[in-house]
Amino acid sequence: MKGTLYGVGVGPGNPELMTLAAVRIIRESAVIACPGKDARQSTAYRIAVQAEPSLATKELLAVDMPMTRDRAELTKSFRQGALLLESFLKQGRDVAFLTLGDPAIYSTFAYLEERIAGLGYPTGYISGVPSFCAAAAEAGVPLTEWDEALHIIPAGQMDESELEETLRLPGTCALMKSGTRMDAVKSALAGSGREVYMVENCGMPDQKIYRGADSIPDTAGYFSMILAKEEKGSNQPSDDLSEGAEKRRSESESILNPLDSRRK
Repeated sequence: MKGTLYGVGVGPGNPELMTLAAVRIIRESAVIACPGKDARQSTAYRIAVQAEPSLATKELLAVDMPMTRDRAELTKSFRQGALLLESFLKQGRDVAFLTLGDPAIYSTFAYLEERIAGLGYPTGYISGVPSFCAAAAEAGVPLTEWDEALHIIPAGQMDESELEETLRLPGTCALMKSGTRMDAVKSALAGSGREVYMVENCGMPDQKIYRGADSIPDTAGYFSMILAKEEKGSNQPSDDLSEGAEKRRSESESILNPLDSRRK
């Protein structure tokens, strides 16, 4: 009997946001795989073990995924990672591969899953809360309203001109991995006329929230999510209550969140 490979999303940082399905799969899997050289030091592991303490006694597997854009090197690491995972799956042991956020969104799990499925093993995606959803909740703003579009943008892979063009798209732009190109991101945002929020280390104890493009620091961590909302047009209904909400958001230092007690 062949084992199953699961991609398990642990959410953006707060273990209380992990789904019941994620916790169950972790509990039931014989082996827990994490990206990196040391499984116990991976961010995904440190989040998940708080939600499911039994993880600390599980057999752990580190799958080294280098941070590079070299396609040849990446292909080699994906092949090696898949072979490592297969060595456990062919024993009939289920493997849960932990990933930040959701495994279907910019996750290395997709490349490993493709190879494992190609070898004939069953696989599955276990959804997690995406960072852009959690960031909107922490900032206390809706991602989209009425018929607005939502664009998920890998900002760390773009230059300033590409970012400026992207920010002309209608609706809300969620800029992921912004911390790697903060100079270009800030410059593009400055002239966009958008309502901007940045959440750094969303859901983690050292989380910080910035409101307005001019409040964003010149340097920020890798886990920085920027929400650039299109200014409301005249075709969108507005009233005294909605205007009051906008004023509250701009003036408040932080938004009260039922999960905030974890960080006190």
